[in-house]
Amino acid sequence: MTSARLLLFVAAVSCVSTPPRPGRKDAPVQPPVARKEPKDVTVHGDQRLDDYYWLRNKGTPEVEQHLRAEAAYADAMTAPQEPLRQAVYGEMLSRIQETDQNVPFRRDGFSYYSRTEKGKQYPILCRRPAPDGPEQVILDLNALAAGKKFLGLGGWAPSDDGSLLAYSTDETGFRQYDLHVQDLRTGATFPESIPRVDRFVWARDGKTLFYVTEDAQTKRSNQLWRHLLGAARDALVFEEKDEMFGLSVERSRSKEFIFVTSASHTASEVRFFPASDPGAIPVLVQAREKDHEYSLDHRGGLFYIRTNSGGRNFRVVTAPVSAPRRENWTELIPHREDVFIDDLDLFQDFLVLNERQGGLPQISIRDFASGATRRVTFPEADYQVSPEHNEEFGQAAYRINYQSFVTPPSVYDIDLATQEQKLLKRQPVPNYDASKYEVERIWAPAADGVQVPIALVHQKGLAKDGKSPLYLYGYGSYGISIPDNFSSDRFSLVDRGVTYAVAHIRGGGELGKKWHDAGRMMNKRTTFTDFVSCAEHLVKLGYTAPARLAIGGGSAGGLLMGAVLNLKPDLFHLAMVYVPFVDVVNTMLDESLPLTVGEFEEWGNPKKAGEYSYIRSYSPYDNVEAKAYPVLFVRSSYNDSQVMYWEPAKWVAKLRATKTDQNLLVFKVNMDPAGHGGASGRYDRLRDVAYDYAFLITQLGL
Repeated sequence: MTSARLLLFVAAVSCVSTPPRPGRKDAPVQPPVARKEPKDVTVHGDQRLDDYYWLRNKGTPEVEQHLRAEAAYADAMTAPQEPLRQAVYGEMLSRIQETDQNVPFRRDGFSYYSRTEKGKQYPILCRRPAPDGPEQVILDLNALAAGKKFLGLGGWAPSDDGSLLAYSTDETGFRQYDLHVQDLRTGATFPESIPRVDRFVWARDGKTLFYVTEDAQTKRSNQLWRHLLGAARDALVFEEKDEMFGLSVERSRSKEFIFVTSASHTASEVRFFPASDPGAIPVLVQAREKDHEYSLDHRGGLFYIRTNSGGRNFRVVTAPVSAPRRENWTELIPHREDVFIDDLDLFQDFLVLNERQGGLPQISIRDFASGATRRVTFPEADYQVSPEHNEEFGQAAYRINYQSFVTPPSVYDIDLATQEQKLLKRQPVPNYDASKYEVERIWAPAADGVQVPIALVHQKGLAKDGKSPLYLYGYGSYGISIPDNFSSDRFSLVDRGVTYAVAHIRGGGELGKKWHDAGRMMNKRTTFTDFVSCAEHLVKLGYTAPARLAIGGGSAGGLLMGAVLNLKPDLFHLAMVYVPFVDVVNTMLDESLPLTVGEFEEWGNPKKAGEYSYIRSYSPYDNVEAKAYPVLFVRSSYNDSQVMYWEPAKWVAKLRATKTDQNLLVFKVNMDPAGHGGASGRYDRLRDVAYDYAFLITQLGL
């Protein structure tokens, strides 16, 4: 900090935000008032004055005092809810089997699993010599977290012979991970601690690690390194210099090759080299091209490539390992307009496709011997299914995790030859009776007539008379499909008569890449109008009424919340807004921030006049108006690296100064180490959920 800036900073402290003050016993607690310091952020001749730009000054006493004042105000205004919080926490805890163990999976002669113990915040990673043997604790996250307020596990990977374990941890919530190596034979940790590591894989020799590091400022993963245990210096293998692209590294299930992928939001490029030759130079498969995304895996003498070169929903081709360029590609599975190939899992005798059709996930299995492809069937009309641990190239069963709004997470093995499904474990949920609830799947007409799927769960016998409370969740960005999954916590709402619903709006990936395309870039406003249409349809059908309708979303879903509140504030009674990306114009103009440059392909680049104008038209912070807004609950973390704390802080400050209503607005910001997803410990997370649910329950008058 220069002396000139230090003087300005000291002078500014005297203008610190007004903290909440109780005053007389009968006087209401007053919300914090952030001072205004207009900053000209004019772009393309469009004059904008940002009164709260100063809240970006992270680490200054003024900013921290303001945020602590907001947190104190939130606590003061919700203090009467403490008994309800405790009750909700007790309910949610009663539906958790605190001491538990997940299903072991095989890898290189060991059975790996994790387990939890009552009273401990974090899981314990273990293994046994397969098929059975004495337990070995390989990573006790509770021990690693001792004395820390936050611990995030980035990833973990044993060496091929099982003697070493590489793992990465974050202790701040900023999603900045340090890589460590532990000797599983002795329990000793190697002296290496490599900072800012994203992904990592072992070479076949069991002493060489390949890892990707991220830029210290932008957090873009941009360099691939080779590390030999005990070596003084690591070798830079590859650097991705295009700021639109990030790097990742992975190893084929066959263990024969290591893949290095450069990817933007709309294009990718893959290099490979033998896992048995750590010093090899990576070979390019196909040079990057505009709007061409591809990925690959290995079997025998072929690469199996998922590519959108023949259509937006992807197809599968093969190519010889010796000549993998496009001119040698042979189509195996063609592109289909109504089926999106989300991913492929390759095994010695089978190919498994993870697909989406009709808004639901699907699994198809192709037998290499017969050439036949068959789709797995599932019993419910609405559900979520995803791959579990499938580590062995020669395995005969495909492991999945199946669940729904009413079916707890259930691990199945699907016989790859017969497709027989064997239930290995269904997550125990004490004090839960699935027969009390009903799941529905309906379709809402959007403004342009497109049908948008909505998934709902509620108590059986719901009277659709408009008198029931409803909580509508949405996201709709990055082509991400929001899963209709099970949450035992959610029943503390449903048991009080709340219908929980998810609007699968455009911008997500539920109905394939075209569903994503229809809600990004210059189509982004469709995401917001879809959500409004879903809410209006639910009201029309009698599921709820505006006075009993709560909405929620986080991150890009927080952007959704901010946008629909500006569009149709009178449609909602309450909004639960988490780590919201609401200062879109300013953030996308700042290329020094994490994620910004790469996301030009999702939101647009405001340095281009046309794209600026479009983003400006919906950016929540820039469109706050002097009108009535619903009750608002906003949550964030000071150390969030995905959406900086100042976005919700600025938005809340502007809302307080601008809105015309007297509805409650609270901003619960976690100043302790915490991340984009909040607290890391399972009991800490549960208390946060209880805090939020108590607010929601109270505001809905339940």
